[in-house]
Amino acid sequence: MSAPASAITAIVGRNGQGKTSTVEVCEGLRRPDSGSVRVLGLDPFADAQALRPRVGVMLQDGGIPAMARPAELLRTLAAFYLRPREPAELLDWLGLGNVRGPFRRLSGGEQQRVKLAAALIGRPQLVFLDEPSAGLDPAARRGMWELLRALRRDGVTVVMTTHQMDEAEALADHVVIVEGGRAVASGTLADLVGDERDVMTFGGPLHLDLTSLEVVLGAEVDVAETRPGAYRIAGEVTPQTIATVTAWCAQHGVAPRELQVGRKSLEEVFLALADQAESAEPTA
Repeated sequence: MSAPASAITAIVGRNGQGKTSTVEVCEGLRRPDSGSVRVLGLDPFADAQALRPRVGVMLQDGGIPAMARPAELLRTLAAFYLRPREPAELLDWLGLGNVRGPFRRLSGGEQQRVKLAAALIGRPQLVFLDEPSAGLDPAARRGMWELLRALRRDGVTVVMTTHQMDEAEALADHVVIVEGGRAVASGTLADLVGDERDVMTFGGPLHLDLTSLEVVLGAEVDVAETRPGAYRIAGEVTPQTIATVTAWCAQHGVAPRELQVGRKSLEEVFLALADQAESAEPTA
C-alpha cells in the first residue's frame, strides 16, 4: 500500500482486521511480520530520530494525561520541536482557545481536538490519525471532517483509520481496504467503486427465486441476493425498471422493504471483499 502526498488516505476495515496495526507499523511502534515500510522515504525504525519531527500521531486511546490542560500540554510539547506551531494560535484554530479545564473533563469532541492539536504542534508533513471521529456526536464529527480537509488544503499528508464507510467516502482521496492483516484493495474511490452503474436495493423474504425477475429485466441488468433477505439490481435502473420490479414483487406476494435507488458504494465493495476473504479462509 502507499499514501499519496498532500492527500487524505483512509485505511478501512472491520474491527480486528489490522487497521491500527498497520498505522502502528508506519509509526515505528510495531515491527511488521514481513516486508518493509518507508515513511517519507525513511525507515521508521532505523531512522526514527530523523523521522519523528516530521510526523504527527493521534492515538485512538490514551496518550494525553488526564489532568493535562490543553494550553499547558501544547507548551510542553512545543519545547521538543525546532519550529513548533504557536500553541495559542493552534488552539484557536481548533476551536479550543477558551477551553481551560483538564483533559478528563472535556467533551468527546474537545478531547479529540486536543489529541489532534498534540499531533500538529510540531508542524508535521504527515499525520497518522487512528479513528479520529470515534465516539463523536454528528455535529462534532462533521467539525472534525472540516479540520481534516483544512489540513489537506495546507499540504499535510493525512493517513487515517476508520471503519465508517461514509467517512472514507466523504474525506478520502485514496482508500486502502484491510482484511486479515492484508491490504486487499487500494486506490481512489473511482478505482474501487468501478463502473457508475445504477443500483437498486430492497429487502424481502429470504432466498427469493429471482429467475423470472431476471428474465423480465433482461440480460443487461444483474440481479442478486447479496445477503440473506437483501436484494440488489445493478445496471441501467430506469423508471421502467422500478415499475417492473415492484410489479414482480406484487405478483409474487412480496412487500419490498427499504427500496432505494443510487450508485454503487464503497460499503458494497468493502462487504464483497470481506465476504470473499471469509470464503477463502480454510475450514477446520
